[in-house]
Amino acid sequence: MDLKDNILLKALPQHIAIIMDGNGRWAKQKGMIRAFGHENGTKSVRQVVEASAELGVPNLTLYAFSTENWNRPKLEVKTLMKLLISSLKKEIKTLQDNNIRLTAIGNLNLLPPKVHKELSEVMMATQNNSRMTLTLALSYGSREELLNTVKEISNKVKNNIISPEAIDESIINKHLYTQNLPDVDLLIRTSGEQRISNFLLWQIAYAELYFTEVLWPDFTKQDLYKAIIEYQKRERRFGKTSEQLS
Repeated sequence: MDLKDNILLKALPQHIAIIMDGNGRWAKQKGMIRAFGHENGTKSVRQVVEASAELGVPNLTLYAFSTENWNRPKLEVKTLMKLLISSLKKEIKTLQDNNIRLTAIGNLNLLPPKVHKELSEVMMATQNNSRMTLTLALSYGSREELLNTVKEISNKVKNNIISPEAIDESIINKHLYTQNLPDVDLLIRTSGEQRISNFLLWQIAYAELYFTEVLWPDFTKQDLYKAIIEYQKRERRFGKTSEQLS
């Protein structure tokens, strides 16, 4: 039976974020170089994007490349950047056919010019799509994001644009990379690791966390459905008691 049939469409997470982990280990298990794992990981990206759109999930964010990933071997970084360009070129038709809008968050100025250009073109081409927003976290680090937010707000206070008394959660949200996205409802991490790895630290404050042993290149639509079904079994209290919710 397709696990999709067990999902309550009226109780879907409005924002799913995924730490796509395990490409390197998957390749190593097969006696291949890490690049082989990254290449095969793109198939899982396609499956998850299509499955999310089909279900009606409005927001999907994928952790594609962190600020720390720049410290990886130069060849691997170069391979990842080339793969990103080719993937964007290949997937633009899929995005258009499925009415999916592409956005990106992170320190995008650090991306190589060719990557930045291709990314900008795809984002521009899909900007009016409305079925789902797919966000790629590229050259992204949550601590850097929060640091930039503090600097921006401090500068506005200094210039009397914002008063210190007016600073609340909504002000902070407006200065984050994710200012146009809702908070994360479901955070998924593959490969068995149980860490957040500097990803959306502010935005996952009340997210349900789901860890799976499945390596990212093996992650399928059915694995996504499992995560959503588990999410729907949980009681989301947001600090309240069960009695208050009932």
